[in-house]
Amino acid sequence: MNARHAPSPLLKHKPANTPAGLVWLFAVASGLSVANVYYAQPLLDALARDFSIRQAAVGGVITATQIGCALALLLLVPLGDLLERRRLMAAQLLALAAALTAVAMARSTPALLAGMLAVGLLSTAMTQGLIAYAASAAAPHEQGRVVGAAQSGVFIGLLLARAFSGAVSDLAGWRGVYLAAAGLMLAIALPLWRRLPPLPVAANAMRYPALLASMLDLLRREKTLQARGMLALLMFAAFNVFWSALALPLSAPPHGYSRTAIGAFGLAGAIGALAAARAGRWADGGHGQRTSAAALALLLLAWWPLSLMQQSLGALLIGIVLLDLGGQALHVTNQSLIFRARPAAHSRLVGLYMLFYAVGSGLGAIGATAAYAHAGWQAVCLLGAAVSLLVLLFWWATRGVTPAAAD
Repeated sequence: MNARHAPSPLLKHKPANTPAGLVWLFAVASGLSVANVYYAQPLLDALARDFSIRQAAVGGVITATQIGCALALLLLVPLGDLLERRRLMAAQLLALAAALTAVAMARSTPALLAGMLAVGLLSTAMTQGLIAYAASAAAPHEQGRVVGAAQSGVFIGLLLARAFSGAVSDLAGWRGVYLAAAGLMLAIALPLWRRLPPLPVAANAMRYPALLASMLDLLRREKTLQARGMLALLMFAAFNVFWSALALPLSAPPHGYSRTAIGAFGLAGAIGALAAARAGRWADGGHGQRTSAAALALLLLAWWPLSLMQQSLGALLIGIVLLDLGGQALHVTNQSLIFRARPAAHSRLVGLYMLFYAVGSGLGAIGATAAYAHAGWQAVCLLGAAVSLLVLLFWWATRGVTPAAAD
């Protein structure tokens, strides 16, 4: 057996196939956790009014959340390789419910930004901890499928987050969104505690400072992580260029849509979630590079119909489907490939990979709102297309770096 694929001690006593109910639980819990990061996107106009934030700067609310995401990836997500994961999930979930409540009660811009940072921190710790949990709970031959299913939950969660946020805010204001989110977190606490399988802690578990230091070594040694991480950074920058700016033209004349209607546009991308598990299976079968190429082509193509939004909302819907399908397929393929490297380091690997994602998302949010403020929707689309072309070129230049995905 190739040493690279030798089973980890964490995998010795696992069943051949992960129960379907557990896969669903991973998907649902991951979706509810990640949704907290995206509730603010349809609410940017309301937040700008309530806190007197300039339109060109309101993207900073999203950026604060992404800073929290980055801190979680560095400081909290790696704890899954050190502590008993089920107890860790419970503690993070309760803290997340408290952070969401704090956002709902915020009365000043600093309090809002601090609350958003905490939400990003704890939501990311929960979501990526669950993805790593799913990878460790799955047998090697089905790891791509199980991770893909959990990632489908993440994608559906972020799509539904916008619709949920818009609908609840129209009924109960933006503060009601975050109070409802806190309630949802508490609602999944008991199912997670009862159903998550206990996984043994590594016998040679290192101390926390050494655990964090080992992440730098992983990043330096794992070429697949380096290449796929940069793909994620650029792809999520393009992805967030679109979603961070969408509420601005749709809420303004001539459209003047409510936040419910704006959030509902995210549902058009639900087909992208269906690609997640399939992309994981293709990666399991050794077709990671073909899947990556197709995903990146869709990502670039999407900006043409998206640029026609002012002439046709149908074109906007087509563009959303293409953007979400391409982005999600690439994301699942990336994760399926990096998890093959070191089974005992799943939490650190996902933390490092998603750190690239957080940086890209934050840059995309800042770039999107600035581009829209200076030159409108067409500038947003030009920026997104340029970043999408850059990620395609980067994949072409580094496609030989991923030996596990050789076609």
